[in-house]
Amino acid sequence: MTAALARTFLMLQGPHGPFFDQLGQMLRLTGAKVWRVGFNRGDQAFWRDKAHFIRYNGTPEAWPARFAALLDEKAVTDLVLYGDTRPIHAQAVAEAKARGITVHVFEEGYLRPYWVTYERGGANGHSRLMRLSLPEMRAALAQSEIDFPDAPPRWGDTRQHIFYGAVYHFFVLALNHDYRSFTPHRGISVFDEARIYFKRLFWMPWQALERTLATAKVRLTGHPIHLVLLQLEHDASLRMHSNFQSQAEFIELVAEGFAKGAPRHHHLVFKAHPLEDGRAPLAATIRAATKRHGLAGRVHFIGGGKLAALLAQARSAVTINSTAGQQVLWRGLPLRIFGRAVYDKPEFVSAQPLDAFYAAPARPDTRGYRDYRHYLLETSQVPGGFYAARGRRILLRQVVDMMLSPEDPYDALVAGNAAPRQQLRVVS
Repeated sequence: MTAALARTFLMLQGPHGPFFDQLGQMLRLTGAKVWRVGFNRGDQAFWRDKAHFIRYNGTPEAWPARFAALLDEKAVTDLVLYGDTRPIHAQAVAEAKARGITVHVFEEGYLRPYWVTYERGGANGHSRLMRLSLPEMRAALAQSEIDFPDAPPRWGDTRQHIFYGAVYHFFVLALNHDYRSFTPHRGISVFDEARIYFKRLFWMPWQALERTLATAKVRLTGHPIHLVLLQLEHDASLRMHSNFQSQAEFIELVAEGFAKGAPRHHHLVFKAHPLEDGRAPLAATIRAATKRHGLAGRVHFIGGGKLAALLAQARSAVTINSTAGQQVLWRGLPLRIFGRAVYDKPEFVSAQPLDAFYAAPARPDTRGYRDYRHYLLETSQVPGGFYAARGRRILLRQVVDMMLSPEDPYDALVAGNAAPRQQLRVVS
C-alpha cells in the first residue's frame, strides 16, 4: 500500500469558491480518502462529493468534542484548512497537533499576487518563518539555484475573489436553514457580510474611477510621499498578530509620528487594502487624525487599487504587518512595521521610533531581502491562485505533490528534496 492510499484528509473551511473541491478531487486520484466538514450552506455549495460531506450544525461550544470524534471515526491522518486563527480552525489545529496529525495550512500568498502560501502547522504569526533567521535561510539555499521572477505589479484575481465571496454569502444568507447554529467568525451578521460583498460588486466601476483620480492627485503633487499600507479591519493578521484592535489606533499612531518627525514639505498617503469593504470608516478616521495633528493639506487617502505606481514614487512605507510590505522591501524602500510578520527580520525591517523613521528612514539590506525572497520562492510560496480558474490550475499542478511529501517545504529544501518550481514571468 502506498503512502497516499493509507492517508485520510479531513478538510475544514477553505477559500470562497471551488478550490477546496478541486483539491479534494485530485487528492482522491492519488488513492487517498478525502472528507469535508461544512459549517454553512456556502461550504456545502462548493463541494460536489456529497457522499464525503459532513454537515456540522452544532453549536460552537460543541465543536471541539465533535472534531475529536471525527478524527477517531474517520482515522484522519491529515487536516487541511485555509487560515489557522478562526476559532473552529484554531481548536482543530490544537487537537490535531496533540495527536501528531499533519496540519496543512493554506493562506493568501506572502508574495502576492501570483503565489499562494502553503505551510504545515501554521501560517503568518504561527509560521515556522517567524523562528528562522536569515543566516539559517542562506544555509538552506546552498541546495538550490533559482532565476528570480519579476515582482508582480498588480493584485491578480480580485474580481473573482469578490464574486465568489458574494455567491458564498448569498448561500449562507438565503439557504442556511440546515445550519441554524452557524456563527460567522468575523463578528458581523451573515446579512451584513452578504450586503457588503454585493455592494462592492455594484460600486466597483465608480470606486475604480475614484482611486484613479486620487492616485493622479498624489502623483501630480510633486511632494515627497510616505505610504501607509492599511489592512482589513477584520483581518486575522491585525486582530491576532498585532497589539491593535482597530485601524483607528494605527492611523492615530502614524499621524502623530508623521507630524512630529517628517519634514513639513513631505506628504502622507494612506492606501486601503484592495479588498477594503467599507465596514471601517477609514476616510473619516483619517480626516479626524489629520485635523488633530495639524496635517491639513499633507494627507491623502486612496481607497485600494494597485500599489506599484505609488511605490515607484514613495520614500518609505509603514504598515502593521501587511503582506504588501514585501513589495516595499523588494523595491529597496525603508519599511517600519508594528505587528508580527514573517518578513520581520532585523536585516531589512527598521526598528526606529516612528518620528525618527519619518525624519530619516533607515534603508533595508536589499541583498538580505533578496535572499529571504529566494527562500520563500523555494519553500512555502506556490505559483497560482485560489479564485481564478487559471490560477487554480497552476496551483494544483504542484501543491498536491507537496502535500503528499513526507517533508514540509522548509525541511525539503534543507534535505535537498525540494521539487522544481514553475516560475512566472510578467510578459509585456
